[in-house]
Amino acid sequence: MDTQSTLMAAEDDRPLWPALRRGWCRQCPSCGSGPLLRGYLKVRESCPVCGEALHHQRADDGPAYLTIMVVGHIVGPLMLWAFTAWRPDPLVLLAIFSVATVAMTLWLLPRIKGGFVALQWSRRMHGFGRDA
Repeated sequence: MDTQSTLMAAEDDRPLWPALRRGWCRQCPSCGSGPLLRGYLKVRESCPVCGEALHHQRADDGPAYLTIMVVGHIVGPLMLWAFTAWRPDPLVLLAIFSVATVAMTLWLLPRIKGGFVALQWSRRMHGFGRDA
């Protein structure tokens, strides 16, 4: 088997979009049944259902950076729009958008981290899928 067909076969057995969907739902990217996280952000060593090793992941600061970017690009324009449309008191605006920013960040961060781990698993990055 040549190198090109080996690479195609490796990509076909770990499709990207189903893995990302499972990661977004905080499920094991391999089986989709087991929980990916052991707490709020701690990734399990392995899946309790299928036994897939998950300790290879290297999400590091990527999910936090992406979460900040997404939340900032949503909250910033909304805050500007709300201020120009209704001219609320700045403290009211601060209170409402502070709560919205924290809530959105807390909701998105574990889902984006799951997506990062699923991407790494799907693309066999950082030791995922290597033979021992």
